[in-house]
Amino acid sequence: MAALAATAGLAVGCGGGARQDAGESSASYRVRVVDATFPRNQGLADTVPLSITVRNTGSATIPNVAMTVDGFNYESTQPGNADPLRPVWIVNLGPPNGVTAYVNTWALGPLAAGRTRTFRWLVTAARAGTHKLHYRVAAGLNGKARAVTAGDQPPEGDLTARVTQRPRISKVDPKTGQVVNVGQ
Repeated sequence: MAALAATAGLAVGCGGGARQDAGESSASYRVRVVDATFPRNQGLADTVPLSITVRNTGSATIPNVAMTVDGFNYESTQPGNADPLRPVWIVNLGPPNGVTAYVNTWALGPLAAGRTRTFRWLVTAARAGTHKLHYRVAAGLNGKARAVTAGDQPPEGDLTARVTQRPRISKVDPKTGQVVNVGQ
């Protein structure tokens, strides 16, 4: 009987509780991407900012404004890889307090009507070539709360960057110790 009670206690601690989407309302929320910036030309090993700003253009508070960004990785076809996903960009820092359990998705909480929220990343280029990042805005993490544009379309877009094979030419300032980029 003691073993049964111990097993029941383990089951409660593993994934029990309320559904993850229990508090998410089924509604559409109007948003607009007001700015999306990412350097178009980058060098291999450059660390650069990625920034996407979203405005709530509706009259209701968005429950949990979220952003999914695809394109940080590519799938290698080399046989024998334990994990075929390889980085195009390494995400050094994601949006502060935005971590979720979803792959390539960050959430920044409620967004009141008329307000904006900016998602910011620092990423390092790890693969030369021309690459595209695709982003999508969501109003929640579980699909019930939908973000839409004024034309009832999904708020999404693409950012393209060319990563040169040569890293930038840099030097260290002997007075400050800072790395200074001096060219391509």
